Amino acid sequence: MNKDEDLEKYAKELQEQIMEQIKKRYSENVIAHWQNPKNFQKMDNPDGCAQVKGSCGDTMEMFLKMKDGVVKQCTFQTDGCGTSIVCGSVATELAQNKSFTQALGGVTAEEILKQLGGLPEEDVHCAQLAAETLRRALADYLYQKRAPWKKHYRNT
Repeated sequence: MNKDEDLEKYAKELQEQIMEQIKKRYSENVIAHWQNPKNFQKMDNPDGCAQVKGSCGDTMEMFLKMKDGVVKQCTFQTDGCGTSIVCGSVATELAQNKSFTQALGGVTAEEILKQLGGLPEEDVHCAQLAAETLRRALADYLYQKRAPWKKHYRNT
């Protein structure tokens, strides 16, 4: 074996060891959302949006498109850790096709954790960040709905 093959073999073994450690701490659903997050993108011209900085320093943004009081599309971005990405992914999936009231009352940190099969205690704040960001995006939607002319001046 040459140096490149040795390095490639070592890297593959290291990745396998890391994945085994991750599997011991996180459910299959957490790993699936971590490897393939849903709705991880910015949205142009949302009907509601919010940006929240969590207690750990991670920032999450959520964007909503509404139709007839129903969340038709919900996307997010975060500069946070893998667990923040996972929680944002689940929160956006839970909100899709829900009425305003269902999304507001049903997409809680507890529901996100339930969908994920739980998280280690030190990661629970990520579910709280995702739920709070969605709640504020929904509040922004109400604000914009009541004063639609202000939407055009929000990002200037």
